[in-house]
Amino acid sequence: MPGTGFCRIVAPVLAMLLAGCDPFSDARPMMDEYVERVARVLETDPGFSDIPSASQLPRRRDRVLPMPELEMGMLDFLSLYGCELQYVVGEKTSVMGRVMQPLNRLRYEIRFIETARECLPDIEDEEFAEELTGAIDSKLESLPIAIWNATWGVEEIEKLFTLAKGYYPVAPESNPVSDLALDIDSLNAAVSRLYSEDLVVSLDFAGDVHQRWQAEFRAGQLINSALLLTARLQDGTELLRQRINGRPLCLNGQSNNQSDIVQNMFFSVYIEKIQPYMSAVNQGRAALIEPFERLAKVQREVMPESFTAWYQRHLSQEAQTSLWRELDVAMMAHTRAWQELLGQCGLRPGA
Repeated sequence: MPGTGFCRIVAPVLAMLLAGCDPFSDARPMMDEYVERVARVLETDPGFSDIPSASQLPRRRDRVLPMPELEMGMLDFLSLYGCELQYVVGEKTSVMGRVMQPLNRLRYEIRFIETARECLPDIEDEEFAEELTGAIDSKLESLPIAIWNATWGVEEIEKLFTLAKGYYPVAPESNPVSDLALDIDSLNAAVSRLYSEDLVVSLDFAGDVHQRWQAEFRAGQLINSALLLTARLQDGTELLRQRINGRPLCLNGQSNNQSDIVQNMFFSVYIEKIQPYMSAVNQGRAALIEPFERLAKVQREVMPESFTAWYQRHLSQEAQTSLWRELDVAMMAHTRAWQELLGQCGLRPGA
């Protein structure tokens, strides 16, 4: 009779083995199993291509842009006495102000512009009024840099796009990106208003957004899953094409025992298992990746050169190097291959 220690060791192993009996519970085994089953019903050997690696988000030091500093003489600072701007400038020159986080720096830049505009009518010294007007213009010109740093330059976004958390979940109980989608939509709306110089926009929500980014990793999972789907769909398409171009599945358009097996696998595995996962990844893409593409695209003028290649590969939907474009092509090619193969037997899907 085995002791309790033995049971404590065996139980977790047994649980893992039982979980492993269902290859359709996780993305990678599901897609591998799919290719194997396509090969099996077509009476050939499966071929597995390497899954391309995604690139990590560029390092923060390569994402953060240098923020132009505004030099104001002490006499000018003292002459602001009685104006709210003196307190804003004072906060920036304090010890804490010198190490502002990107979001707080954006808030400071907005407050400077607003309070300087309010102070301007009360300044009687024409020379200083002209200097302050120039300072306002300078701050407006550099505001896109502050916006970039407060969105793409924050540390928290690295967790959201990490590639270390595997693949997007199969059949989750709820929408994994619902809160993140609301967050990025709110952020895009705020950035759009700031770019139109509508500075009366609250950024109070942004800190909570950054905190959720630090606790989530769905964007990276979606990227991993897009690469997985592309590779395995291409593998499956290759198997289908081999059969289409080789020995016909059916003669004279008449179905047979093998075509029935192929059709059954098509519905029970591809339609019932693979397509829902493809749909889930595409929904996550539309809810999360595409809004992040917009967040980057609207800031193209200040986007660091080191960020551009990553953006085109991982966020853009249309760039030649876009992994999402490659996924679209792979899905369409796979659908056409199935239609053509089953069409040989008069079983073309959707006919």
